[in-house]
Amino acid sequence: MRFENVGLRYGMGPEVLRDISFEILPQSFQFLTGPSGAGKTTLMRLMLLSLKPTRGLISLFQQDAALLDKDEITALRRRVGVVFQDFRLLDHLTTYENVALPLRVQEREEASYRSEVVELLRWVGLGDRMHVLPPVLSGGEKQRAAIARALIVRPELLLADEPTGNVDPPLARRLMRLFTELRKSGTAVVVATHDLALMEQFDDARRLVISEGRLQTYD
Repeated sequence: MRFENVGLRYGMGPEVLRDISFEILPQSFQFLTGPSGAGKTTLMRLMLLSLKPTRGLISLFQQDAALLDKDEITALRRRVGVVFQDFRLLDHLTTYENVALPLRVQEREEASYRSEVVELLRWVGLGDRMHVLPPVLSGGEKQRAAIARALIVRPELLLADEPTGNVDPPLARRLMRLFTELRKSGTAVVVATHDLALMEQFDDARRLVISEGRLQTYD
């Protein structure tokens, strides 16, 4: 992914993001951080192409987002795994069915992926919660289910918005190890977080720091 001089404003108001330029390379790992309200979630939405910039260039997988139609954007998003802060689990589907949903959308036969889904759910500590509905899950369990759903497609790019915000420190470290293993298999990872202690455990990760609508990068 590449941003070149991207700016965003709502209506006639001032720019909430301005002159944003950076590149995310394959197999790279970066933290996106900054004060509350600085624009981290907004920047993540731009990266997912769910928001259009007011100006500047955004390219995803070497394709100019401004030149893509709705179907082409949808096709590109299938190569991206996303962990949202509000989880976005479907309440009428079990934990297993929520995690398997991206594979069902790809029209894969369940027999080809069932063992993968079960193994991943066990890895994130939800092996005994596979057949319950989301309203029964705790906040931390919903977070883990959302992470499993993002990872099950083995995405080329992972965007995770505060993925460890509802789990205890040992599980947070375990989930981060899972992200780093995913990176080794070729995935680029972007984790938005406020957790400085967590970031300090990954000194090889680049930091993207957003403040007052501008972005600075630290390798």
